[in-house]
Amino acid sequence: MKRTLTLALAAAALATSMLAGSVAAKSSPDTDCLRAGIKTLQGAGLLDDAARGGVPISLALLLSVTVRPGADISGISDPIPLQVVFADHRAGDDSLFIYPWCN
Repeated sequence: MKRTLTLALAAAALATSMLAGSVAAKSSPDTDCLRAGIKTLQGAGLLDDAARGGVPISLALLLSVTVRPGADISGISDPIPLQVVFADHRAGDDSLFIYPWCN
């Protein structure tokens, strides 16, 4: 009986730690995507302009960025402030846009 209880407690502890790990992984920011986005803007010579005035939606479309199916971008200003672009890159699968350099 003691061995069964010990195994049950160990299994519960393992399940809890796995669940906590999966939640932490899902909520962690997608910094690889963010870095790729910064490099894309740098490579196009647009990082300084984006920092000063945001990223026009027309520019994002030229860079093959698409709206994620089901995303509501009606409240997004045009141009999109750079901090909003960065936050969206970090959002991973919860982002409003799909960035080709983040796949």
